[in-house]
Amino acid sequence: MSVEKVRAYLTRFGAEDRIRTFDVSSATVALAAAALGVGEARIAKTMAFSVDGAPVLVVAAGDRRVDNQKFKAAFSAKAKMLPPEQLETAVGYPMGGVCPFAVNDGCRVYLDASLRRFDVVYPAAGSADSAVELTVPELERFSGFEAWVDVCKE
Repeated sequence: MSVEKVRAYLTRFGAEDRIRTFDVSSATVALAAAALGVGEARIAKTMAFSVDGAPVLVVAAGDRRVDNQKFKAAFSAKAKMLPPEQLETAVGYPMGGVCPFAVNDGCRVYLDASLRRFDVVYPAAGSADSAVELTVPELERFSGFEAWVDVCKE
């Protein structure tokens, strides 16, 4: 189970006990926000793209959408989402549970500037019924991100 993979990974940071699992789906921003009782903006959604044939994850605030021009400027490529059937093979997680932790080799992680306005955010934890509460500095450290980017619309 993918959530167990994330739990094992977060153990090295002492954060494994902060994973929450739900009796309802948290596969979308709206569902995750409802399950957690927080605003949609605080959901740190992880979007998977293909850039030059390699998987790239962008973690952004739940109330933001990717701006195609900004994405192209940041990655020198069009914003092309990975198809759901390729997520587990490319990233390591199923649709609805994609997260920036313990990703497959070759998968690069970026954090979008839209997250910087929050102290605490809630990314998925490997399954469509889980999330983990993290500060933004923890998200930086735990994700092993490559860089901050600004690829979302205001």
